[in-house]
Amino acid sequence: MLTAPGVSEPHNLADLQCKTDIVLATAESLETAMQGADIVLLWDFFSSALRDAWAGADSLKWVHVAAAGVDAILFPDLVRSEVQLTNAHGTFDAPIAEFALASVLAHDKQIHLSHDLQHAHRWTHRETARTGGSRALIIGTGGIGRKIARLFRAVGIEVRGAGRTGAGEDPDFGTVLPTAELARHVGWADHVVVIAPLTEQTRGVINAEVLAAMKPTAHLINVARGQLVDEGALIAALRAGSIAAASLDVVAVEPLPPESPLWELEQVHLSAHMSGDVAGWRNDLADQFADNLDRWLAGSPLAHRVDKALGYVPRPAMPGPDGASPEGGRSRLNGAAEVG
Repeated sequence: MLTAPGVSEPHNLADLQCKTDIVLATAESLETAMQGADIVLLWDFFSSALRDAWAGADSLKWVHVAAAGVDAILFPDLVRSEVQLTNAHGTFDAPIAEFALASVLAHDKQIHLSHDLQHAHRWTHRETARTGGSRALIIGTGGIGRKIARLFRAVGIEVRGAGRTGAGEDPDFGTVLPTAELARHVGWADHVVVIAPLTEQTRGVINAEVLAAMKPTAHLINVARGQLVDEGALIAALRAGSIAAASLDVVAVEPLPPESPLWELEQVHLSAHMSGDVAGWRNDLADQFADNLDRWLAGSPLAHRVDKALGYVPRPAMPGPDGASPEGGRSRLNGAAEVG
């Protein structure tokens, strides 16, 4: 299993070893270790090692990524291959939705400012914004986006979605707008939440045009991928006062370089790519993989299959007839692990 310093192995590794032959590998040894393997578990979900080691994939049939986003490994050889790809679909829905709501409440109720005033020993009374009755546009209508929409609506936030295609009468979003038309509609929102998968179509979707169309009081929340936002345009918009604030759990380069202006902008609230990482999250990921491995060994269709052309699990997911191990029984597994 490909490991990284400081990252624990799956808690159920011993149970997995009872079901399948496990080969442990480093990034450097992955190509050799992968030879003859049916399955690769990318516990190291941001690693580029699979791309570099692809020549060793002589028997590979299934890759599982222990993350919701699969953009880091959608290289052409994998996309063109018959290898099935699954991800951690569903595991992070509730934690990220809670984090997004916390970001809204912290902004509306000036929690960040209260913290700063406390440490400055200043007792400053203020009025804050009402969250109920505000408007949120959620860019990304997959499982996490839908969980965010339901949670926001529960506290009285009016919600719309933005996705690859528009739709009316959606049960979670009410209205879904085409992402291509963001600049036309984003001025409606008090909070703009980015939770879309990173694809060639969504890269830089929050660009200068979209930022210019937002309310001057608007609050941008990114809990997806940093590359979805044009970081230079965002910094310019914040400095010009074109938007009010940004809560960023992800940035284009991670860790954020010390020289980045984002560190110093008062309107920016940073967290270290942790919106989905609640206590026990790695155990949940390990259990999810174990469940899918049981499906594979039983000859059943795999859950959470990613459409490699789209870059995410379609809704509804529709596993194909090749979702099962053609040989059944005991397979050989190679795994991977990293901080992500």
